[in-house]
Amino acid sequence: MHRFLIISIHVLYWIMFILLLMLFYFFLMLLPVNATLEQQNPGRFGFWVRLMFGFAIVPGLIGFYGFYGFLFDRYLSKKKYWLFALMSFVVAIFAAIIGVIVELLPSVFGAKFILRNDIFSMVIILGVMSFGAFVNGIIGLVIRGFISWFNDIKIKESLSQKNFEMELNLIKSQINPHFLFNTLNNIDVLIEKDPPKASLYFNKLSAIMRFMLYETKTDKIPLAKELDYITQYIDLQKIRHANPDFVQYDVEGVVDFISIEPMLFIPFIENAFKHVRFAKDGIGIKIQLQLTDKIIRFSCENSIGSNAIENELYGGLGNGLIVKRLNLLYPQQHELLITKSNQHYLVSLTIQYAD
Repeated sequence: MHRFLIISIHVLYWIMFILLLMLFYFFLMLLPVNATLEQQNPGRFGFWVRLMFGFAIVPGLIGFYGFYGFLFDRYLSKKKYWLFALMSFVVAIFAAIIGVIVELLPSVFGAKFILRNDIFSMVIILGVMSFGAFVNGIIGLVIRGFISWFNDIKIKESLSQKNFEMELNLIKSQINPHFLFNTLNNIDVLIEKDPPKASLYFNKLSAIMRFMLYETKTDKIPLAKELDYITQYIDLQKIRHANPDFVQYDVEGVVDFISIEPMLFIPFIENAFKHVRFAKDGIGIKIQLQLTDKIIRFSCENSIGSNAIENELYGGLGNGLIVKRLNLLYPQQHELLITKSNQHYLVSLTIQYAD
C-alpha cells in the first residue's frame, strides 16, 4: 500500500477518535454538572482537554502503536499467540501508567489530582485506562492486518503477472523448436532429391526464423505478419507434394489494424500437416480465417491418415498447454471446438480481439 494512503488512514483514525471524545464532552454538558468537575476547573472545556490528554489520548497512542508495530511484528506475525496475549496486557497496563504520569505533570493537573484518591480508586482508574489502551491497540492491530493483507494481495498479483509472462515465454519456446525440427528434417530429405527446392526451402526457412527471432518476442504483432508466416509455412509444406490443390488456404476480411499474439494458429496447422492423409488428388487440408468486426474465426480441417493416434499431442505441446495459453491470452474471449470423425479432424477457434 502506498505510504501516503497509510498515513491518511492513521490521520483519519485519530481525527475520528478526537471527535468521539469531543462528542462525549458535549453529551456530558447536557447532564447536571458534576461538583468535583466544577471545583477543579471552572473552565470546563480546558479541563476536559487536559483530562482526556492523559486519560485517553496518551494511553490510546501507546496502545495503538504498541500493538500496530511492536506486538504485530514480534509476536502475532510469527504466530506466537500466547506471548502475544501476555504482552497485550503488559502494553495496555504500561500505556495506562504512562497516562497517569502525564496527568501528574504540573502543567497538566499535578500530583494532588490523582494521588488524593484511595488505592481502590487508583486501581479502577488504571483499569479503565488500560482497557482504553487495549481497545485502541486492537483497532491498530486490525488496521495493520488490513494493510498487510492488502500488500500481500499486491505482491501475489505481481508474482502472478510474472508467472503469467514466464509461462507464455515458456510456451513460445516450446512451440519454436518443434517446428524447426520438422523443417530441418524436410530440408535433409530435399538436399539430395531436389537441390533447387532445398535452396528455396532454405530461403523460406530463413524468413521464418527471422520472424520467430524478432517478431515473437513482443506481446502482440500485426495479424498480417502472422498470416505471412503461415503462408511461408504452407509454401514449405507444399513443396513436398505434387498435388497443387492439397492445401486450401483462404483469408476473408480486412487484415489491417488487427493485432494478435504471435504463433497463435501455427500449432493447429502444424498438427494438420503431421496427421493428414496424403493423396495424389483432392484437398487434404482446409485452412480458413474469417475476419469480421472484432472477431477472428479460424478453422483448420484435415483428413485423418493412418499415422493419427488417439489423443496425439498437438505439435508436441499437448491439448492442455494450447488450451492454457488461450485461457491466459484471451480469458472469456475465445471459443475452441475440436471435433473428430473417422475421416476428418476439425479445429474451430473464435477469438474476440480488442482494438
